[in-house]
Amino acid sequence: MRAKITGTGSYLPPHVLTNHDIEQMVDTTDEWIVERTGIKERRVADPHTYTSDLAVEAGKRALKAAGLKPKDIDIIIVATVTGDMPLPSTACFVQAKLKAKKAAAFDINAACSGFTFGLSIANAYICSGMAKRVLLIGSEELSRITDWEDRATCVLLGDGAGAVVVEASDDDTGIWSVDIFSDGTIWDLLNVPAGGSANPASEETVKSGQHYLKMKGNETFKIAVRTLEQVVVDTLKKNNLQSSQIALLVPHQANKRIIEATAKRLNMSMDRVVLNLHKYGNTSAASIPIALDEAVKQGRIRKGDFIMLESFGGGLTWASALIKW
Repeated sequence: MRAKITGTGSYLPPHVLTNHDIEQMVDTTDEWIVERTGIKERRVADPHTYTSDLAVEAGKRALKAAGLKPKDIDIIIVATVTGDMPLPSTACFVQAKLKAKKAAAFDINAACSGFTFGLSIANAYICSGMAKRVLLIGSEELSRITDWEDRATCVLLGDGAGAVVVEASDDDTGIWSVDIFSDGTIWDLLNVPAGGSANPASEETVKSGQHYLKMKGNETFKIAVRTLEQVVVDTLKKNNLQSSQIALLVPHQANKRIIEATAKRLNMSMDRVVLNLHKYGNTSAASIPIALDEAVKQGRIRKGDFIMLESFGGGLTWASALIKW
């Protein structure tokens, strides 16, 4: 048995924050941001819209695309690093707001690789027969953990949500493989230092900005390019495919230079790569499902196409998924 994606959906907050807006906040320029990252604007949720609200909207759209109702879902998985609160899970809020009474719900945290990690879980549930239908959502409000005085990170991050419905396939279409990896020895490249048991919230942690995302950009860039190329090459080899057989690459939308470097190493032209970070920035676990939904809506994926998902994030974590549509 295979699992396949039968519906996609996404939701972006309406408020747009442009590079010119950020020029008024920190010492940077639109030209510098575009040259170094490829990002021109990003979305920011208003203070009264929560990560679960974004997730619900994306989830509703994925369910509609799959022709399903919330009552049809067995499992809800939300990939996020910016949940509504530490306890309970954001997925439980999503379950309640959707009125998906039948569904068990839980979160996963694999940072920017969260959606792909979640896809491996959804795939396992379906293929084992433990569930018939899984709603997988990547939802983030990274604006909540952004230091808007740190020009190295504030230009990168945005808010949004993307979702897919995963069901059983009765033919050779669907998820052919999902490969996930981690290396906790280099956790310090991407992290939020405070707020957990190692460094609980206090007046001092708030004053010193320890609840904001910290990143070592140069080191992360180098590892990301090398790792993403290798994980895709290994996945292709595992499935006896060549990169020329991949109709579309759907990468995590972190940095245009990383995406272009990876595509070049794989001998893939950019017209076979989904690129939307110029509009949304890095939305962490939400970036791949948002990009996937846009590709579906634009008619860039046809039945029988092989598509590749690839991601890289804090942990460190990285992953790939090969799907026959």
